[in-house]
Amino acid sequence: MPLVKGGKITADPYFHLADGVPLPPGGGVLVSAARFLENPEALFARAEKVGVVWPNNRDVDDLVPFLDRLGAVALVFPTFRDGRAYSQARLLRERYLYRSELRATGQVLRDQFVFMLRAGFDAFEVKKEADAEAFAQTAQRYSVFYQPTGDGRLTALHRRMQLRHSESAGL
Repeated sequence: MPLVKGGKITADPYFHLADGVPLPPGGGVLVSAARFLENPEALFARAEKVGVVWPNNRDVDDLVPFLDRLGAVALVFPTFRDGRAYSQARLLRERYLYRSELRATGQVLRDQFVFMLRAGFDAFEVKKEADAEAFAQTAQRYSVFYQPTGDGRLTALHRRMQLRHSESAGL
């Protein structure tokens, strides 16, 4: 499954580990929420990065004690009509200041890509190579937005205010 990160198609640094499968000796792992919560300290004891696939029907508050040690949180879009992962992403980015990889997985569709970026997602698992290429191009297309959201970008208003401030300060 192609991964788009930083506006580019990239190799996935995480091995998707099914429940019950032994931990590999090396490499980052992405585990289910159930497996993660079963024994997070055993996972963190490894030298490699740990990520968790967090379903959209679980409260992200349960992740808060571990956010500073998680290398990735993959939020699930089970259908294109279910947008709860958008809310989870914004909570993680804005309320809990999560700065590591925030990945969209499941029904990740082209027409929702910009909205996912704006919610704070920075990595996307897509089904088709063509979708991955379209995502990579779209990430470069938009540079200014009017609405504030979880991706940390300045809005058009804040950009203007900064420009006026720097002009009035003689910078």
